[in-house]
Amino acid sequence: MDVGLVGLPGSGKTTVFNLLTGQNASVAAFGGGRPESHRALARVPDERLSALADLYHPKKVTPATIQIVDIPGQAPGEGDGPNRLLADVRQVDALVHIMRGFPSPLGEPADPAAAAADMELELALADLDLLERRRERLTSGKKVTAEARAELPLVERLMAVLEDGGRLDQAALTPEEAAGMRGYQFLTLKPMLWVVNLSDDDLKSHRWPGRDTLLALAASKGVGLVEMAGQFEWELSALDPEEQALFLAEVGLEASGMARLAQAIYRQLGLVSFLTAGEDEVRAWPIAVGTTARAAAGKIHSDIERGFIRAEVVPFEALMAHRSLAAAREHGQVRMEGRDYVMADGDVVNFRFNV
Repeated sequence: MDVGLVGLPGSGKTTVFNLLTGQNASVAAFGGGRPESHRALARVPDERLSALADLYHPKKVTPATIQIVDIPGQAPGEGDGPNRLLADVRQVDALVHIMRGFPSPLGEPADPAAAAADMELELALADLDLLERRRERLTSGKKVTAEARAELPLVERLMAVLEDGGRLDQAALTPEEAAGMRGYQFLTLKPMLWVVNLSDDDLKSHRWPGRDTLLALAASKGVGLVEMAGQFEWELSALDPEEQALFLAEVGLEASGMARLAQAIYRQLGLVSFLTAGEDEVRAWPIAVGTTARAAAGKIHSDIERGFIRAEVVPFEALMAHRSLAAAREHGQVRMEGRDYVMADGDVVNFRFNV
């Protein structure tokens, strides 16, 4: 899945991209012309991998990753304007809106709530335009088909959600309705996360102008919100893990903004991780919520899915409590699950197969 970072120039979007992915994309590169989007993988921090590595001492540890796309920011009236932005946004599976929460170099005050509202309006108007055109096609023919009559109430219901200021992901679509709408690439159906990029002082105080307004807006839209400070994150990234922990404790945080953001994106995408562990490798495998054991096996290799027999499953907490698979098995914590077992986050799995 591709996760698109969007936001106005000067919001710190490319800085967030670099911090998430470990890249060194030029922040100034988006200042003129029509640049290409930056793309790279971001690792999803998972403390369970470190614990398993201490237990198994593997040759390598592989975290889950997500693809991050830094979509060029454009101010209103600049270049191709909203049409170019919306075309880029349609190509990704989820969105992270980076908002400036610090004064601009010219001293302009931050208004992240206004930035959020403007972006949501832009996305909603694009979706409303699609729905209006769809309604016109459904009703303009000489003969209205049974399929059109069945779809028309849904189209009108979705239009009402947008006109009331909501997002289409708040429309309580049935699985069948969601499947029918998927081909339209509605923008407010894409998972959305907001990130406010603060000054160091505002991050440390946990209070900043407009915070309550933005929190209320996020709640009304059903959107998650992450607070971070780009400068603080750069300083933090240069420290070793022990120094990072002390630095975070000083400002009352348990995890860095980048760790919280990566994990929030993962959750927003509806992903969980199953784990594999051994002397060769400890690894987190991303799967969608609701994935069955046989389908999860296919994430490792198609042969394992094709020849699936059973999944030997132990919850991460149980494995760590007993410190070995054998001990967990003696205490009845290891289960043999069939192909239709729905995988849970943190399942440590050994797939048995025959091909």
